[in-house]
Amino acid sequence: MQYQELADEIVAGVGGKENILSVMHCATRLRFKLKESQKAQTAVLKNNPGVIMVVESGGQYQVVIGNQVAEVYRALTTRYALDSIENNTDSAPQNLFARFIDLVSGIFTPFIGVMIATGIIKGLLALALVLGVMEASGGSYKVLFVASDGLFYFLPILLGYSAGKKFGGNPFVSMAIAAALVHPMILDALQQQQAGKTLTFVGIPLEILNYSSSVIPIIFSAWVSSLIERGVHPRSPVAVRNFTTPLVCLLVTVPLTFLAIGPAATWLSRMLAEGYLWIYSLSPMMAGAVMGAIWQVCVIFGLHWGLVPIMLNNLANFGYDTLLPLLMPAVLGQAGATLGVFLRTREAKVKAMAGSAFTASIFGITEPAVYGITLPRRRPFIFGCIGGALGAAILGFWHTTIYSFGFPSIFTFIQVVPSTGIDASVIASFAGAAVALLFSCVTTYLFGLQESAPVAAGVEPVTAPASTSLTRRESVVSPIAGEVIALDHVKDETFASGLLGKGAAILPQTGRVVSPVDGVVSSMFRTGHAIGLTSSQGAEVLIHVGLDTVKLEGQYFHPQVQNDQPIKVGDLLLEFDIEAIKAAGYDITTPVLVTNSDDFIDVLTLNNSVVGEGSPLLAVLK
Repeated sequence: MQYQELADEIVAGVGGKENILSVMHCATRLRFKLKESQKAQTAVLKNNPGVIMVVESGGQYQVVIGNQVAEVYRALTTRYALDSIENNTDSAPQNLFARFIDLVSGIFTPFIGVMIATGIIKGLLALALVLGVMEASGGSYKVLFVASDGLFYFLPILLGYSAGKKFGGNPFVSMAIAAALVHPMILDALQQQQAGKTLTFVGIPLEILNYSSSVIPIIFSAWVSSLIERGVHPRSPVAVRNFTTPLVCLLVTVPLTFLAIGPAATWLSRMLAEGYLWIYSLSPMMAGAVMGAIWQVCVIFGLHWGLVPIMLNNLANFGYDTLLPLLMPAVLGQAGATLGVFLRTREAKVKAMAGSAFTASIFGITEPAVYGITLPRRRPFIFGCIGGALGAAILGFWHTTIYSFGFPSIFTFIQVVPSTGIDASVIASFAGAAVALLFSCVTTYLFGLQESAPVAAGVEPVTAPASTSLTRRESVVSPIAGEVIALDHVKDETFASGLLGKGAAILPQTGRVVSPVDGVVSSMFRTGHAIGLTSSQGAEVLIHVGLDTVKLEGQYFHPQVQNDQPIKVGDLLLEFDIEAIKAAGYDITTPVLVTNSDDFIDVLTLNNSVVGEGSPLLAVLK
């Protein structure tokens, strides 16, 4: 039920179903393609407790959910049937790079998790051979090997389906084209060609190639097939178009692929692979430092998908890849920075959040760590990037190489073991990972946090003088009369952890919310349970009446202002029925947060007792 509610809120936040062209998901985020991105309510989505971050990049509107993204996606597509919406209509113009990122992510995202799993199995098998646990001639090895290699061997067929769907064609037609490329008869023809017997098609000589594990040829073929389909389908008689359109697509595209598309695309893929090797050979150590430093930045904006074809192309052409190993220290650098926060912080909620984010990070899922822990605190993120650069430079210097596809994580260690056994490049992978992890952890522990000392019970917090020459401060008064509660005592981890910003919580005594600042209403939530304000001095204040009260769908809440309305301190913003909300089973504890706390030196609580409307509550130090 909770996933369905979050899915509904996200759909409303991106401008409704009618604004969505397509949606897909990766490990942690929903990736929308919207008709008009300006219709999306980014501020509202960012303030949703179920959303970690919102990023617009590469032609996609990305809503970061975390490890529960698959459940939210399932709830979303089931109710709104969004998985059937095509991606080829009325979208806003995109630049070439944005279109490329959108194309690559759309083609590879549906099965990237399975590819990673098969790569891990292949790495474990390589390690088993080195340790003598298995023999290559044994039945157990062969069964597990085909489980790990089958997807990659028949990769064109999977790409045929996802590329056909992405280009707006019949995905089963493009799958049939891909199946023709890897058909056993074609492999036999390749052997005949190597023996000197040239095959022809209607008198035209054929250049037979091995398309198993190839990437680029089928993508081009699927694109051509989709163009033919769009031209033939509307012109075919309705009674027979169900088979005439696929018939024409196959009769034209398959021969064209063997005659021209396949050889040209194969030549292009080899050129890309050779070009990458040339750049890498100029300075492997420098290549490592650069990739280790920028990888997490690419992940934040979803631009890392642009590197996936290069990795797969290297594996298809050479059987190995030197790019992917360079990214593993970048992941462990953020993991180390998160561990540093975990070891140093005195806030229980932050410690719990950092602990779970660290565990996810070492398995390659860094979004919870980056968005929830390191990036909001800036220094830990920077230290993580520096640690990643140092570690990746070591891997580059020793030419660490991977032999099966995956995404960078601790599983990369087993995928860099060559068939000849453990060598210096494998040892370098451990050394580089250790450097990335330890450097980031230690520097974050020593220099990454600026936490104020905890306040003893019953003692007023120490605040900076208003007239200090070093800082300025903005006052945020209490918007509600009631009892002040420390934020880390709120029974909702999203608020208590400080993820949404620093502040305090109030247990209301009256059903009124007044403005705590002079400014403007930046977001009055549709359900009326929360209000976002932007003060005239730049503080972004969120007042969230009750916990989980979004589920009331606006019942018992009566907003008195609208979006973009100017407000003054003391203006009535909202009225709500305390007793009715309690009777419905909801906690009425109301967090009052400065959501852009990281833009300021600190946000201090000025009172820890009972307050009235307009009483001093928070001080924003600048």
